[in-house]
Amino acid sequence: MSRADLRAVVHEFLAARRSDATRFLAELVKIPSDNPPGDCAAHAARAASLLEELGFVVERHPVPEVEVRANGMVSCVNLVVRERFGEGPTIACNAHGDVVPPGEGWTMNPYGALLRDGRMYGRGVAVSKSDFSTYAFALLAVKAAAAEGARLGGAVELHFTYDEEVGGVIGPAWLLARGLSRPDFAISAGFAYGVTIAHNGCLHLEVELRGKSGHAAEPEKGVDALEAANAVLSDLYALRRGYSTIRSSTPGITSPTLVVGLIEGGINTNVVPDRVVFRLDRRIIPEEDLHAVELVLTQALRESAAQWPGVTLTVRRILLATPFVPMPGQEKLVEVIERNAKAVLGEQIRTRGVPLYTDARHYSAAGVPTVLYGAGPRTLEEANGHRADENLVLDDLHKATEVVALSLFDLLAAQA
Repeated sequence: MSRADLRAVVHEFLAARRSDATRFLAELVKIPSDNPPGDCAAHAARAASLLEELGFVVERHPVPEVEVRANGMVSCVNLVVRERFGEGPTIACNAHGDVVPPGEGWTMNPYGALLRDGRMYGRGVAVSKSDFSTYAFALLAVKAAAAEGARLGGAVELHFTYDEEVGGVIGPAWLLARGLSRPDFAISAGFAYGVTIAHNGCLHLEVELRGKSGHAAEPEKGVDALEAANAVLSDLYALRRGYSTIRSSTPGITSPTLVVGLIEGGINTNVVPDRVVFRLDRRIIPEEDLHAVELVLTQALRESAAQWPGVTLTVRRILLATPFVPMPGQEKLVEVIERNAKAVLGEQIRTRGVPLYTDARHYSAAGVPTVLYGAGPRTLEEANGHRADENLVLDDLHKATEVVALSLFDLLAAQA
């Protein structure tokens, strides 16, 4: 068969399996894998079972409990599928099965995988359980072409991991550090209408201010940690306003950001609060030095708190995620995905950066040329990612699967 005929095999195979891909994704959405709390072993077990039903051999790599607990999770099992077609490069496809908790505001069951007007609704359906389906069925289509006589060289691995929402340290980074995978290229979960080649890094800090409790009838005998925290927060927000003058040269990324996302403290209504704790998220653009960012921010916090006698401040790093930046070799993935996306989607997609942080950075940090590409709309907002009523247009799922399948076919065929 000609190469064009074999590419047609990929298309026809996926067209015939659309309902199977939809059911596969629905089964993944129905199993909760909220992180926190990060008890994801049950989801990994179901995903492994579903992959085995598709004919894959699935490696289960449970992370030792001490590492799981240190990462703030309850259980974590990484799944790896390997399909070798001959001598040549290994291409890893990575998606994460852990998701943020549903939160409030849902109009339907977040674990119901409801189908309505060509969309599936559920937590994780777009970010990024969808790409379990994208990559699994893309690999099945490549295997179908090989069965029809396609001469391919190299291998494809599926890396399905469960700690992206808390940093990826015991997911992709864990697999790479232990030599369980040594890919030459990587495709990480993304959306269908753009190839992501860069993204922000991220710093999470926990800030604790301690004062001295006292009766509310005699507040002068206490040291009000909340009053001090209010001033420190005001100084932080003033610092944040200056970030707008720092600009990234990467399309899709603008300036650093800072958000205080959690705060707690106090003892009771009638007690001077002796302790306040808050956590902040500082996004780091690719041009910034992440260690310098942490140093400057920590110093600013200490200087602000020092203005309050009797108040002590402690800063603890929760997460420091390296920015994902373009690297040599990435252009090979970009070219083949852009070409196939134009053929399948009927439009030219663009390369871009995003202000998120993802597991892609772990592959890039290990020297692996990496891009983000998978199922989903043009923006995270369109999918309600990390919001109520998260959803995925199923046509985008199926089209992205074909783009990935044809791209894997082209990359492997080039080696034969």
